[in-house]
Amino acid sequence: MKTIALSWRYLASRPLAAGLNLLLLALGLAAITFVLLTRAQIDRAFERDLAGIDAVVGAKGSPMQLILAGVFHLDVPPGNIPLKAVQALAQDARVAKLIPLSLGDSVQGFRIVGTTADYLSHYGAQLAQGRAWQAPMEVVLGAQMAQATGLQVGQAFAGAHGLGGGGAAHAAHPYRVAGVLAPCGCVLDRLVLTATESVWQVHEVAHGQGDAHDEAHEDEQREITLALIQYRSPLAAVTFPRFVNSTTQLQAAAPALEITRLLRMVGVGADVLRAFGAVLLLTAALSVFIALWNAVRERRADLALLRMLGASPARLAGLLLCEALWLAVLASVLGLAAGHGLTGLLGFLLQAEQSLPLTGWLWLGVEAWVPVLALGVAVLAALLPALSAYRVEAGQLLDSR
Repeated sequence: MKTIALSWRYLASRPLAAGLNLLLLALGLAAITFVLLTRAQIDRAFERDLAGIDAVVGAKGSPMQLILAGVFHLDVPPGNIPLKAVQALAQDARVAKLIPLSLGDSVQGFRIVGTTADYLSHYGAQLAQGRAWQAPMEVVLGAQMAQATGLQVGQAFAGAHGLGGGGAAHAAHPYRVAGVLAPCGCVLDRLVLTATESVWQVHEVAHGQGDAHDEAHEDEQREITLALIQYRSPLAAVTFPRFVNSTTQLQAAAPALEITRLLRMVGVGADVLRAFGAVLLLTAALSVFIALWNAVRERRADLALLRMLGASPARLAGLLLCEALWLAVLASVLGLAAGHGLTGLLGFLLQAEQSLPLTGWLWLGVEAWVPVLALGVAVLAALLPALSAYRVEAGQLLDSR
């Protein structure tokens, strides 16, 4: 205990050098913690939102855009597709389930999605308040959306044209809140869900189409934005996208393939940040080594006195190791706190954009290696100075004075 207390006093006697070493170690650990947290949460969000979705069918364009728009609602879709063509795909023997999605409007930046009850059941959504929609112009709010806007069951609101907010409001056709979903940790949390007929009703009237149109003619002209498809068997993954892309005016994108590409691109940035953290740790290790090596030279008289008072060579070496371990412990606490804080800040910024959910309150088992890494770096940096203090005799220390 005396060695631990004395090492702390030695460390506190050099606040500038100790502060610099602590900052470098903490920054490196914070960068690594930030990468671990963000990558794990992004992977989980993608895996959770993609569960059970084998293909996304939409207008011709970028397959990645289809996935981001149809599954994660992070992009605008390439266009609309005919309802009749989608109904034909639903009859395909390879398709087990088809969920239509109609986009185009939003409220306070949150997207209004016209769909069917299958979309709720696909993610196992549960109602926290009210009930599901039972008629056009009734909506169910995601938990995050309801919290951010303050809308409650029974209230009415008007959607705005466009998916980013700020468009012209459809004040003549207000929606009414029928229910609010319990938090599911999935994409539904940040959506406004309603019947597909609601979206048709708003936009057909907005474009001057009235009730006088023949119902069959309306079905012929109607469109949706995207369709989420679940295959009946894994073999359909080989033939169905090729069939859609080559024989129809639609496009089928495979989420697994596109998300693999996306994660590979995201992984480059994560690797750069991880390398930056490693460089900081290497710099910190060098700085700690120099500081402790100089400490051995500066404290020759103190070390000689300790030897004369009966301190063993091992205790002198332990004194320097304890200084390094103090730095490692403090840097671990600061680095973990900073990494979680940065993740929480990023999550706050993404939440303001209704993007992927990130939180700084998540703790991962792999984070236990962060203090282990800090201790390893500190011990390696202190090893040579500690060995030098261990080998020098008291007489040599006094003679050097």
